[in-house]
Amino acid sequence: MAGRETHVPTNRRHFLLSSGAAVAGAGAAWALPSRRSSSGAPGTAHAQPLTRTSPDRPGGRRAAPFGTTTLDTTARVVGSGGYRRIASGPGWPLVVRGELAPASSGRQDRRTALACFLQFTDLHVADVQSPLRTEYLRVGSPGSWRAQEALSVAGAVSLVEQANAVRKGPHTGRPPAFVMSTGDNIDNHSMVELEWFLTLMSGGRITPNTGDPTSYEGVQNSGLGLYWHPDSSLRDQDKRRGLPAIPGYLEAAMRPVVSPGLRLPWYSTPGNHDDLPGGCLAPQDSVLTEYITGARKLFSVPDADVAAFRKVLDSGDDPKSTVLKDILRRNASRARAVTADERRRMFTPHEYLRAHLDPDFAGAGPVGHGYTDNHLDGDRMYYSFTIAEGVIGISIDTTYRSGHFEGSLGTEQLRWLERTLAAHSARHYDEDGRLVRNTGADDAHILVFSHHHSPSMTRRPDAARSEEKRHDGEEVIALLSRFPNVVAWINGHSHINHITPHAHPTAARSFWEVNTASHVDYPQHARIIELVDNHDGTLSLFTTLIESAAPHRTDFDDLSSVGLASLYRELSYNAPGLAAGLTDGVHEEMAGTAADRNTELLVRRA
Repeated sequence: MAGRETHVPTNRRHFLLSSGAAVAGAGAAWALPSRRSSSGAPGTAHAQPLTRTSPDRPGGRRAAPFGTTTLDTTARVVGSGGYRRIASGPGWPLVVRGELAPASSGRQDRRTALACFLQFTDLHVADVQSPLRTEYLRVGSPGSWRAQEALSVAGAVSLVEQANAVRKGPHTGRPPAFVMSTGDNIDNHSMVELEWFLTLMSGGRITPNTGDPTSYEGVQNSGLGLYWHPDSSLRDQDKRRGLPAIPGYLEAAMRPVVSPGLRLPWYSTPGNHDDLPGGCLAPQDSVLTEYITGARKLFSVPDADVAAFRKVLDSGDDPKSTVLKDILRRNASRARAVTADERRRMFTPHEYLRAHLDPDFAGAGPVGHGYTDNHLDGDRMYYSFTIAEGVIGISIDTTYRSGHFEGSLGTEQLRWLERTLAAHSARHYDEDGRLVRNTGADDAHILVFSHHHSPSMTRRPDAARSEEKRHDGEEVIALLSRFPNVVAWINGHSHINHITPHAHPTAARSFWEVNTASHVDYPQHARIIELVDNHDGTLSLFTTLIESAAPHRTDFDDLSSVGLASLYRELSYNAPGLAAGLTDGVHEEMAGTAADRNTELLVRRA
């Protein structure tokens, strides 16, 4: 299992990265009074009736399961044909992984719980009507646009509900202390998306609509067969492969929903979609800045333009914004009129931090969600925090601010990371392998969080920070392995469940890398993470996947927020090229193998 790298093919990664993939939340199980309303432009829409009841109350449509994990049951595809339905299936087993330390007998009776928390990642809360989205790149690559995107708010609120229902970790019995969201919290670097994400996590009313307050102005009623038209009889390419007609879908997708907000404190880590439009474009570009709030939107472009943009993405070259601007200019006459909306504007890193520090978005805390006023000096988006007594979390910023979907660290941050690790390590090793003792350190167990995983971190220059050398994933691994009390590096970005042991010849210097799938794409997972001391010279890190609170069974006639959250999952399981490859609900490329899902990861105690 050691050292395997997994990548999603270009049509499922690079151009879901740039096509403005949607996400956001589902209807609330119970509506809490909101201190903040994240609404769309003024209109006549009304909040949806909340048809689900609390699990402690009879009646209503309950999630199945509510408050359980994938140890108990999982969503599985059933049937055959072009569109496959979802049903509840058996849970996935716990897999004990001893590549880095032995699993001694009797540890279950000796162990002490140290920490329990949840990880969200790659929510991609999205404005699906934004003019800057590039859905037309779906030409020749059906997986480059998601049929479920307009339901993103319904899906993410349902995940918040499920997090609130997790009363204790399945292996420690310890209540979760917080949620960490490891980046790509939003999709297209838009202020309205950021407000929706902060409202989703902290609680309040969200209207997932921009532009015209009374009608949808996106690709799904464009009359173009390239996209799924749920409300019409058009035989688009998705209906031809089995997707259903669902009258009223788009109207329902734009209705307000209420997020209960997390009952737990939560922390935020930035991803490339948080920092960059489309996850890979230059945020400071004046043409793109004007276009995203404007009144023209491209729904289709010639195949040659699609090929040109895809080529620059596949090559990893930097002038993506230049290529896109050329496409917008050449096809100006093809653009359709839409309603301009200033709320779609891009934001600066300073504004991103300010929004997190807004007391209206404090939710269950902490104010700033990891960031403080001190981070405004230099717009720094990295920090450390206390996870539990004797356990420290370090959140790092791996984004290229000038525009690229890959990640890296600058020298300043890498040195900060080294100092922070040293401050919590009574002993570590220098770059030459010599043992260094620090009697003044508190010697905590350390968990590191980022958006990018190690294979997606490169050394390309960052024009936004041109004075700094950049450092890749291998350099981060080398740094972390110098500190024996680093237990794990926890991240996202790949949209894949994958767990890698980073072994070192000095066994105590080994650690795990835990990469979790997204909530926008199949299999729509988050994780419960628990750390225990086995009192035999080892620690165990338990990683238990959870799904949203939405029922597995989907009813096309149920357009409540709950029904939309279920449909959000089912549509993601029917992505082009995916459903046919599912065997008993398991698709190893994205859901991972059994050893990447519900695991006990052993590591030597420092």
